[in-house]
Amino acid sequence: MNTEKLEEEINYKFKDVRLLLHALSHSSYANEKRHNGGSNERLEFLGDSVLSIIVSEYLFNTFKGNPEGDLTRLRAALVCEKSLHKFAKEIHLGDYLLLGKGEENTGGRERPSILADAFEALLAAVYLDGGMEAAKNHVMRFMPKDIGNGKKLIFSDFKTVLQEIVQKNPEEKVEYVLIGEEGPDHNKIFIVEVCLNGQVIGKGRGRSKKDAEQLAAKEALELMGYETF
Repeated sequence: MNTEKLEEEINYKFKDVRLLLHALSHSSYANEKRHNGGSNERLEFLGDSVLSIIVSEYLFNTFKGNPEGDLTRLRAALVCEKSLHKFAKEIHLGDYLLLGKGEENTGGRERPSILADAFEALLAAVYLDGGMEAAKNHVMRFMPKDIGNGKKLIFSDFKTVLQEIVQKNPEEKVEYVLIGEEGPDHNKIFIVEVCLNGQVIGKGRGRSKKDAEQLAAKEALELMGYETF
């Protein structure tokens, strides 16, 4: 594997390239090869915490007038799987993953969950190899440049973003309810409400239930103060 090309992608040169290889080793590869170093799952665990610290500090320093709730919701949007998948694709991380044959043959290099986890593992490897400053430099390149007043979302998977925001409070529950259908079978429109703890917080209309749910989540995010596009 040409690790030097990935190092160029992330603009970081590893002192211990074994950390980089460990971060790229999916569990399917580690199990198949009986890899002594194991998979990247432990690094993923560490990377999740490092990412949260870096993003929290960035938001805290950037949006000094925003209350804790806003910062929490924005952090959730920035570190959700959808975002990490996008970041991983920016550096073509999937091209460098070490996968077992099963994952390789079933599209593992493009799977959002695998890429998001690998992004966190890679961050942990950078942190262990170069310290917090190196990790911070790596993360900051992915932060949106037009984040505006701290409430602008640039993601299209509104359901995922809403779920990431809400699940920070375990007692809260989001559910989508189909409340109606309009039009003939060949041109049907579905109407969906999204509810938070039983209270309607958004409504969407779409040509499929999935589209209607996305638009309902989008409306809910906008009502919460987020600018979506």
